[in-house]
Amino acid sequence: MGKFLIRRTLAAIPVLLLIIFVTFVLIRSTPGGPFDMVGEGRRVPESVVRGLERQYGLDQPLLVQFVTYLGSLARFDFGPSLGRSTLGQPVTEIINRGLPVSMQIGTMAVIFGFLFGIPLGVLAALYHNTMVDYTATFFAVLGASIPNLVLGPLLIIIFAVILNWLPVMNNTIFRETIYNPAVIFSWEYISAAILPVFTMGSGMIAGIARLTRASLLQVMREDYIRTARAKGLRERTVIYGHALKNSLIPVATILGPLLAGVLTGSFIIEQIFNIPGIGKEFVESVTNRDYNLLIGVTIIYSTFLVAGNILVDVMYTWLDPRIRFD
Repeated sequence: MGKFLIRRTLAAIPVLLLIIFVTFVLIRSTPGGPFDMVGEGRRVPESVVRGLERQYGLDQPLLVQFVTYLGSLARFDFGPSLGRSTLGQPVTEIINRGLPVSMQIGTMAVIFGFLFGIPLGVLAALYHNTMVDYTATFFAVLGASIPNLVLGPLLIIIFAVILNWLPVMNNTIFRETIYNPAVIFSWEYISAAILPVFTMGSGMIAGIARLTRASLLQVMREDYIRTARAKGLRERTVIYGHALKNSLIPVATILGPLLAGVLTGSFIIEQIFNIPGIGKEFVESVTNRDYNLLIGVTIIYSTFLVAGNILVDVMYTWLDPRIRFD
């Protein structure tokens, strides 16, 4: 296992370098620049633009800029922000400020998705072609069909505006958890997190439930399941001791991309609920042509994606002992 992890980690380095290079070239190929506009669409004088580009090294050839950026990256320095409101601030500080918030919401959404998605899929498979199956499938399809862009405002209108059960927005409480983790257990934090977590997790529940149902139905037809039943094992042991574990292999496959996506922030969710996470910073970096922040967030996302895929490969060995990496 140790050799496998070392090989996968080393193999991920050229992949990350290629992602950095492609992102670096593409964002600088888009029209406009970080210093072209300032406030309400007013153009910056050409002399000022040239001075700022010279100050931040944007007047250098593209290859020279890339090599310089790699040198900074080797020191874990993403460079200064080029956005209008964050000009000159270290990108590392901006990421450190927003990433923990996104990871909080994302982790809770993943737990929520698996906590309800797997049991829902198991119920649908065990009661195949019954009312339980039809009901579970209906809610799974419904959850997958409603986009977050619609579900989020709908939940705000119902639970925050009409019923007044939950706060509409409370972005300051998410910041406080960075300095005081105990805030997570307060009702003020929980009430502010319920709606975004449910909005983000509902789609996961739908996908996980449908995948679990299809996989478990396929495993239940395998010969070793019939053999286990022929030995006289209890149905509960057959289902949860033999069938379910193997049926979770396809579910574990989506865990890597799923973790990468939610831990780095859902752009739509953070915009709807005004959550000060890294997803919101990413959207603003695209609008402001903040090259360094955009690349920094892309690197974080790619790293999480690679790490998630390695984690999935490790989980395979636990779910199926026949899988070996030696």
